[in-house]
This record gives sequence, structure tokens and C-alpha cells, in this order.
Amino acid sequence: MTDIDCYHEQLQRDAQFLCSDPRMDTELVDRLVLQLNRIYPQILIDKEAHKFRNLSIPTKVRLAELLKHLHWKGEEACHEFYRGLHIHAEDVYSSLPTRVRQREMADPKQTKNVAVLPERFVLNDRGPVFFLSCFSFVVGIAMLYYCGEGETLRCTGPFLHCSAARLSKGAKDVFITCAEVGKENK
Repeated sequence: MTDIDCYHEQLQRDAQFLCSDPRMDTELVDRLVLQLNRIYPQILIDKEAHKFRNLSIPTKVRLAELLKHLHWKGEEACHEFYRGLHIHAEDVYSSLPTRVRQREMADPKQTKNVAVLPERFVLNDRGPVFFLSCFSFVVGIAMLYYCGEGETLRCTGPFLHCSAARLSKGAKDVFITCAEVGKENK
């Protein structure tokens, strides 16, 4: 299947699957009918929507009639049905024969036994313990500098000036100014 295939033809191929799939229950069919009626009244008018929501008729019969009606309405109606199915029941949408065939044609080497896992983006492979240890170290130095009493704890000033070397110009100015103000207050 290629992108040239239209939704009209896809619906014709998927109709049998949709009518036999147990996931296409009364609630899902009603949601699809309501979406087509409310958002696209030119596709499904109120009288037709009421007909397709009639609970005295079995769901499979109503669904088959709905699919015939959409097929008769044309390409746009079929497209909107697929859009609604994708929104309300992505699991059904992704298991449609035309969708499965599209995926197989896109990646013919993929086997059915291999599970596809989404790729994780790792910014740092060191983990949270490394981050916590670095953060704790910086907090400890800051506490020594600002809360410490006596001349021996003021020796952290040169260390703070050196640690500002890798910061941006604006951050470095703020950091050094705070360090110098801290010295003057003591």
C-alpha cells in the first residue's frame, strides 16, 4: 500500500475487520457517530446519526451500515472516520489490516517477534547519585562560606572565584559579586 491509496479504498479493505473486531463495541461506535455528526454535519446529519445510534439494532449491523454510508459519501467522509477512529481507539486503528500492511511495507526486515522499544535520550549516564553528590558538595561549600565563623572558613573565597570560571559572563558577575558582598559583611 502506498500513500496514493485513498481512504475510500482503505475503508473498503478494512470493513470486514472492523465489523468483526470485538473492540468495536457500542460505546466506540456511538462516539464515532457523534464525532462525525457534531464536527462534520455535512457527512452525517442528525437523522442519520440517530439511525446509527439506535440501540435496538445490534452494534455490528449498525457499524456495517455506517461503513457503507461513509463509503457512499466519499473520500472526505472515509478520511474523517479514520481520524475519529485514531482519536478514540488508537489500538484498533493501529491494528487495521491496511495500517499493518503499511508498516510491513515501510520496514520489510522487521520481524513480528521483535518488540520495538522507543529510544531513550540520555543526557548524562552518571545517574542521580552523581548529581546529588555534586549538589551536596556545592551546598556544603556555600554553607561554609556564608554561615561559617572565624577566619579559617573565609579561605573558601578563592575557591568560589575559581568555580565561577566556567559560568557565563552574566552568571559569573553575579556569583563573584555575591561572594565579595559576603566577604564584606563578615
